[in-house]
Amino acid sequence: MKRDFRALLNPALERIEAYKVEGGQDAQVKLNQNESPFDLPMWLKDNILDEFRREPWNRYPDILPYRGMATYASFLGVPVESVIMSNGSNEMLYTIFMACVGVGRKVLIPEPSFSLYDKLAVLLQGEIVSVPLQPDLGFDVDAIIKAATQEQVDFIVLSTPNNPAGKSMSHDEIERIVSTCDAIVLADEAYIEFSRQESVVDLIDRYPNLIVLRTMSKALALAGMRIGFALTNPELMGEITKPKIPFASGRLAEITLANVLENYSLVTDAVRYILAERQRMEEALAGIAGVEVFESDTNFLIIRVGNAKEVFTKLREGGVLVRNVSGYPLMENCLRCNIGLIEENDRLLELLKSC
Repeated sequence: MKRDFRALLNPALERIEAYKVEGGQDAQVKLNQNESPFDLPMWLKDNILDEFRREPWNRYPDILPYRGMATYASFLGVPVESVIMSNGSNEMLYTIFMACVGVGRKVLIPEPSFSLYDKLAVLLQGEIVSVPLQPDLGFDVDAIIKAATQEQVDFIVLSTPNNPAGKSMSHDEIERIVSTCDAIVLADEAYIEFSRQESVVDLIDRYPNLIVLRTMSKALALAGMRIGFALTNPELMGEITKPKIPFASGRLAEITLANVLENYSLVTDAVRYILAERQRMEEALAGIAGVEVFESDTNFLIIRVGNAKEVFTKLREGGVLVRNVSGYPLMENCLRCNIGLIEENDRLLELLKSC
C-alpha cells in the first residue's frame, strides 16, 4: 500500500495555512488590501501598452529585469549593482528568506508583523524569535536588540512602517539595530512613502548586513503589475540573487515602471491626498464613541472596536469591506481600513457611527 501523500510533503505545511482574504475581494467600497484608490490615467496606460506592443512576445524577457533595475537605480540615485527587481515584493521576500534562512537559523520578527514572514521562516525550518510590539503598537527597539544579542539571531525582519500595526521605526533606531546586531537585517519599507520617518536606503553602502525591501503596489498604485525591489550592497546582492527565480518579471512591468517614474507627480499628488485624508479620518474616527484609533505612518488606519467580528460583518453587509486583524498579537478587536476616496471613507464613517 502506498503511503498517504501527506507523508511525502514538507512537514512544515502542517503549521501554516494558505493565504486568504476574509470577506473576499469584491465590495462596493473596498478598503481591505491597502491599495491606492487611484488607478493610472488612461493616457498613461495607452502609452505603456503602445510601447509593450512593440516588444517581441515570443521571446523570453531578460533573466533578470535589468532595464527595470537600471531605471529604479537611477530614480533613487544608487548603483545599479545594488538593485534587484522582482515580481512583487512577496516574490522578493521568498528569495531573500531562501538566501538567509535554513534549518535551525534564528529569525527575529517583531510581532505583530506581515504574516508572510512567519510562514517563510516555518517553511524553511528556521527558529522564530518573537519580540512583541509595545501596547501602543510601537516598536520596542531595546527589546529587539536584547533578544537578538541573547538569542544570537541570524536574521532580523523589520516591517517599518509596520503592517498591520501602522507605525514606523526612526532612521536612527534602524541604524542602531543594524550596527549593533550581528545579523542580516531586512527593512521592509513597503509603506515608506506615507511615513513621517526617513528611508534607510542611504545606509546600504555603510552596513554590509542591511537589505531594504520596496514595493510599487502601494504609493505607486501598481498592485496589479507586481513590481518589487530589494536594495543592498553589491556583495550581499550577489548572494541573495542566487535563489532568485529567473524570467519572473516581464517587459510589461519594466515599461510600466519607467512610465510611472517619468510621471512621478501622479504619485506625489496621490500621496498628498492620502496623507491629508488620513489625518481627516483619524480625527473623525476619534470622535466616534466606542472607537479607538491608532496613529498611522501608512495608507491605512487601525481602529479598535467593541466586537471586531460583529462590526466587520455589519460593515460588509453595508457594502464596505475592511480587514479584521484582531487575530494578531496585541490587536484584539482591531480592524484595518486603507484610505479610499472621500465618498468611500465617508461611507465607512457613516456605518461605524450606526454601529
